[in-house]
Amino acid sequence: MPTWQQNITALMRQHEISGTVRVTQSEQPLLETAHGYANRTYNIPNQHSTRFGIASGCKLFTAVAILRLVENNQLALEDEVSSFLVLDGIDLEGVTIHHLLTHTSGIVDYFDEETMDDFEELFTTFPVYRLRTPRDFLQLVGKRPRVNEAGVRFQYNNFGYVLLGILIETISGQSFPEFIQHHIFDRAQMKRSGYFSFDALPEDTAIGYIDQTAGSWRTNQYALPVIGGPDGGAFVTADDLERFWQALMSHTLLSQSFTELLFQPHVIERETSGYGYGVWLDLTGTGVIWKYHIMGYDPGVSCHSAYYPHEATIVSVLCNQSKGAYTISKAVEETLFKCAKEERS
Repeated sequence: MPTWQQNITALMRQHEISGTVRVTQSEQPLLETAHGYANRTYNIPNQHSTRFGIASGCKLFTAVAILRLVENNQLALEDEVSSFLVLDGIDLEGVTIHHLLTHTSGIVDYFDEETMDDFEELFTTFPVYRLRTPRDFLQLVGKRPRVNEAGVRFQYNNFGYVLLGILIETISGQSFPEFIQHHIFDRAQMKRSGYFSFDALPEDTAIGYIDQTAGSWRTNQYALPVIGGPDGGAFVTADDLERFWQALMSHTLLSQSFTELLFQPHVIERETSGYGYGVWLDLTGTGVIWKYHIMGYDPGVSCHSAYYPHEATIVSVLCNQSKGAYTISKAVEETLFKCAKEERS
């Protein structure tokens, strides 16, 4: 094993990061390693085949699903959401599908990441087992007022993606998980991915762990909705994420024009960071996109997965703990491209 791969493996052990890393370039594997336990109670180790939760990383699945409906002329990005959904107490005036996809709707969120930092606070009075479908999340929002008018500013919004999931169900007549399974997971050959309920996890699925003081821990079973949905919570393997990126880039999921639309910087958050539809974009100083990436953080979950178009490289780091994915993905990125630069010089 080359030195840089050994260094990444050592870094995972040094920081006691529980998860898996997969790196491929031009579809050739460069690194595949796993560390820690999928189940700490029974000392079951993480494997390359282990399924991990990816939290908000699966917003990209929701965005692709919406664009499939748009491509099929079942709705338009400029359509106002209120023409499809009438929800008691939720002000959707002027909000389009484009606004929901780009976090510029101005509607209230059930978990505002700018003002809240403890996701578990949501469930002190609202049991997690009552959140099984996108419509169940309507109860978390109630009749609170708008934050902004539509299109005013970028403000990351989980509830906007919940509404996109309700739209998908309304238009397709399928449940959200069924639609994603048929139109994305099956088409991309993601055979081990799905929206699995915490009380019915399939084999080879990592349990999420919340580390506490003095080496103690607990699972995230009571810290998240019982089953994931349009704003987060799918379970995938690193191999399946690779297949997903490849399916996108080969236009298996969307046509070339809609794939390009997905990856356009519809919002510039900072000088070198933008947002497409469900995906983050890293830009050079001249505005060229050099990385498409997704990330997700929940109690007991952290993930980063990126596609580097100019290098045809995919890096996925999936962890069954609340942090760690960023540390490893950054180390892989810096080391990998430093090596590539040195080899070219």
